Amino acid sequence: MTITVDLADPRSAEGLALLNASHAFLMSRYAPEHSFALNPNQLAEPHVSFFIADRNGEALGCAALSNKGTYGEIKSMFVHPDARGSGTGAALMQTLEDEARTQGLTLMQLETGNDLYDAHRLYQRHGFAVCGPFGDYAEGPHSVFMEKRL
Repeated sequence: MTITVDLADPRSAEGLALLNASHAFLMSRYAPEHSFALNPNQLAEPHVSFFIADRNGEALGCAALSNKGTYGEIKSMFVHPDARGSGTGAALMQTLEDEARTQGLTLMQLETGNDLYDAHRLYQRHGFAVCGPFGDYAEGPHSVFMEKRL
């Protein structure tokens, strides 16, 4: 059973289901002022590429790449709890990196929760290293910033 990752509309039924699950998870852990998730309409903007990972018609996870001009920011990376450990996160990460290269970007950056250790390990396995705040982010008690040069 192969995992496929395709460009998708975040406002689709599958996109909304994954994003709602992701946002509910984040809101259960962090106060609203410490959550930087984008809503489906923001993820559908022209400079954002939104992807859904699927296996046999079942949406397993999602992720987005926001083209910031000089770098790509990973947004809305989420794997359904039932699909964790299945290679879904790795498939999404490879797709995001391929997309960044296609767009001519030479740097990928992300902000993630300080206690999302599984996410930290995934990003590290894909060559990301801790860095300081970037873009509009400020140092905060719940944020970890990471980057990877392509």
